[in-house]
Amino acid sequence: MPSDADAVIPVLEALLDQARLRLNAWKVPQESVPAPAAALNAEPPRTPGVKTATARVDPASILKATDLARYIDHTLLKPEARAEDVVRVAEEARQYGFATVCVNSCHVATAARVLAGASAVPIAVVGFPLGAMLPSAKAFEAREAIRAGAREIDMVLNLGALKAHDYQRVHQDIAAVVEASHPIPVKVILETGHLTDEEKVVACALSKAAGAAFVKTSTGFGPGGATVKDIELMRAVVGDEVGVKASGGVRSAEDAIKLLRAGANRLGASASVAIVTGQISTAQY
Repeated sequence: MPSDADAVIPVLEALLDQARLRLNAWKVPQESVPAPAAALNAEPPRTPGVKTATARVDPASILKATDLARYIDHTLLKPEARAEDVVRVAEEARQYGFATVCVNSCHVATAARVLAGASAVPIAVVGFPLGAMLPSAKAFEAREAIRAGAREIDMVLNLGALKAHDYQRVHQDIAAVVEASHPIPVKVILETGHLTDEEKVVACALSKAAGAAFVKTSTGFGPGGATVKDIELMRAVVGDEVGVKASGGVRSAEDAIKLLRAGANRLGASASVAIVTGQISTAQY
């Protein structure tokens, strides 16, 4: 009898064929784009009360810099961050109305305590920043972060497996975290600075097929960051059924608006306060 793994391989191959068609369609716009495979258009799990809107943002809804706050994941991922730093960032999220606070999993409980009763929710990063962990380790970290109060999970995919064309392993890695986190939404960090356009398309397709709620550009610790070109490509692949998060190098309201217009509907930034107050930051994660 064929194994479960054998049964998955043809599905993944079909997905990748469709992903490559989407890449070609994005490079050379056509009037008719081939219909995606059913798995590529599958609706990922959703959680009532969790910020899982996935469609494009209407630029007309952004009239001033403060309107950007509801799209921003206020981020503190420095390894030397202390509890008092997390408290400060969470209090800023309450003050400015940011969508979330994104921290390392060891700080989730602190962020959750400060955000209790606020509209902002805590995010935990998982397998961060390399993604080179066992799927079981990522799944365990996700479960523990959710127990501590995380209401979204941002995981780093297995870059080595993607580069090796071991797409089944990439899919299983993402699916393990999605399953462990259910019904909490999962974002998949692609680390686009390491990827070719085709690899970005494949990563988006596999993330969508595995049930991710968002695809995300960067950790902020790798090469490059969010670009308009990458956001346009990612949105072209996932459609409106999966969100797109631009993260890495977003330092001003001008940066933020360009990325939202390109198709992002969430922004990861440590320079969040500068963005919504019309300043330009040189801050790094």
